[in-house]
Amino acid sequence: MSSADLGRALCIITGASRGFGRAVAVQLSRLVKPGSVLLLAARSGDELRALQEELAGSEAGRAGVKAVCVEADLGQKEGPERVLKAAAEASSEEIEHLILINNAGSLGDVSCFTKDFTNMADVDSYLSFNFSSCLCLTAGVLQRFPKRPGLKRTVVNVSSLCALQPFSSWVLYCSGKAARHMMFKVLAQEEPDLRVLSYSPGPLNTAMQQEARSSTGDSGLRKAFSDMFSEGKLLTCEESCTKMIKVLLEDKYTSGDQIDIYDV
Repeated sequence: MSSADLGRALCIITGASRGFGRAVAVQLSRLVKPGSVLLLAARSGDELRALQEELAGSEAGRAGVKAVCVEADLGQKEGPERVLKAAAEASSEEIEHLILINNAGSLGDVSCFTKDFTNMADVDSYLSFNFSSCLCLTAGVLQRFPKRPGLKRTVVNVSSLCALQPFSSWVLYCSGKAARHMMFKVLAQEEPDLRVLSYSPGPLNTAMQQEARSSTGDSGLRKAFSDMFSEGKLLTCEESCTKMIKVLLEDKYTSGDQIDIYDV
């Protein structure tokens, strides 16, 4: 059954300072009830505070939707702990809907091919930020906000086609997204009361896409990204976010499934 809003919610958004995460924060602020809290987590404190000020001055902010900044490096052990502490402080018994948007992520070194990755520390560092922190933060949030009557819980994994298909010279990114894809499928099976969505936002016109156009080691893939940019085929974060919100509001998806923007 679809809904016109997402209720009185605690929304935890990682990677909220720019790109898709920022668009999610802005759009969610318009679809939650007064008394809701947006917990904005990212490494860039200045950009987070600018977003916080923008939301405070918006119609949602004036109506009583609060934005809280958490400057945290999720690749470090204290990062998820800092987010969890802020979530505990920001929550109240009046919250009807817990929403966790796992958006934070990085491309990794896409100039190299699989045979080039011999340094375990580099690989561990990438997976710590892109997989381990996501698992630990999600687990911590679910422990802090257990199942109870009157509380709906939604967990979103911002995914990618790379979770399902191999891209030459993108071994770190593809592996990280594939691992997260399976993590959330397992979670959906273990916790049937949860609403678990993996959403693939499509090719977005972001700094990460610019990095892909300039650094991708596979020349054919690099050209494909450059052509998409020059031909105006990249999507804005706002239009992709609108599709994701539509899926969440309609609430008809099978928990654990991956939905691509082009399927909405």
